[in-house]
Amino acid sequence: MTKRVTKTMLKAVRIAAENGATDREIAELLDMSERSLYRLKHTNADLVEALKVGKAVADDRVEQSLYRRATGYSFDTVKVFMPAGCLEPVCIEIVEHVPPDTTAAIFWLKNRRKEDWRDKQELEVSDQFTSASILSKARQRAGMKEKPEK
Repeated sequence: MTKRVTKTMLKAVRIAAENGATDREIAELLDMSERSLYRLKHTNADLVEALKVGKAVADDRVEQSLYRRATGYSFDTVKVFMPAGCLEPVCIEIVEHVPPDTTAAIFWLKNRRKEDWRDKQELEVSDQFTSASILSKARQRAGMKEKPEK
């Protein structure tokens, strides 16, 4: 029996997806198996759209976080100190800086500018490395005489 998809269910699915829930977790939320969720997705365009919209929000959030991590950022915070001789802690508002992260920057560039940043392995194939020439060079290094060709 196919489960009826309600507006409340669609809203719950979208919110769960926005918060990074996996399909398995969403299926559990809907009290169904992951396989049943996949079947339901094939018959209900509204469910597919709710998942797509929710996951896009989560992906955008991660993308923004990765970008900020790659470029560095600052944030306001409060440091609490207990100086010697004081009876109460001292709170000071400061701006803390997180420096750029090289790994995040490389990851970002490899995915956003693949043609410039991907790990390239270009091989140039040449006919100078035939099996006969390789054997000949090996024989020379070993001090062996060349075998005459038949």
